[in-house]
Amino acid sequence: MLVKVKVIDVLIWTMPVHFRPVRPGPSLKKALDRFYREYNFRERLSHDPIEFPHRYSGPEDIEIAGFIASCFAYGKVGLFKPVIEKVLAPCGRHPARFFKNFTLKSDGKYFEDISYRFNKGKDVLCLAYMLNRALNEWGSLKKLFYYCYNPSMSRHEDTGPALAEFVKYFLNIDTSPVYGRDIRPYGLKQFFPSPENGSACKRMNLFLRWMVRTGDIDLGVWDNIPPSKLIIPLDTHILKISGCLGLTGRKTSDWKTAKEITGSLKKFDPEDPLKYDFALCHHGISRLCRGKKFKDVCSSCAFSSPR
Repeated sequence: MLVKVKVIDVLIWTMPVHFRPVRPGPSLKKALDRFYREYNFRERLSHDPIEFPHRYSGPEDIEIAGFIASCFAYGKVGLFKPVIEKVLAPCGRHPARFFKNFTLKSDGKYFEDISYRFNKGKDVLCLAYMLNRALNEWGSLKKLFYYCYNPSMSRHEDTGPALAEFVKYFLNIDTSPVYGRDIRPYGLKQFFPSPENGSACKRMNLFLRWMVRTGDIDLGVWDNIPPSKLIIPLDTHILKISGCLGLTGRKTSDWKTAKEITGSLKKFDPEDPLKYDFALCHHGISRLCRGKKFKDVCSSCAFSSPR
């Protein structure tokens, strides 16, 4: 007879004799802080989409490069990085200037043949068109997001409501100049997930982390939003590791789970809970955590402690 066993039970009770995962509490905070303190962020820069905004020096260029990089940051790094390279190639050293001056007639040729998984050529072209509209109306994505993050929104416990308004702005742009009629195909909407739909909004939260946080790997060019309001960019690696560490009991990659993990990390650093995100995510990307019990992997994990 086959017996179903929960993964978390396997992790706790079938660990190698001398190791078990650190559980939430002072010992986990100590392990997380040590892991963060000793992590070699620069070594992993080229393995992460944040590499792209790091190429620029102007705040407006950083945010545009960051927004584009985050939009395509799903799937394998080796697959989406060449796509981001193609999108940024015609921009030169000043992507903000390029997209502010963008026209479908003169510049559409650079994007209509670029596609990536769910995003077809016209979806990528429409993304460029939407950035042009936003920059000409607001001057920068920072000003647009700050408008969404108004005094009433800033009273919320996180950036979720402001992010929902930010997404609505883009999805309310008339797309008929690109598609011939005002439509929003799946490949376009996939660029703009919203917490109102329950999405984890991994890529949008990734973009916000890059723009808001300062120190280590992040760029911190938006200074009006407290890092404590950010929600973790929840991907498969963070979900697996968070389950192993007891940061969440949920199995679904959605907004509720992202909030629960963020809430758990706030117990360790209320002001900057996402400081752990990059290192934890790359712990999974590097296959140093598989999300389930592997004797050789788990016994040498940074979050295993002697019994």
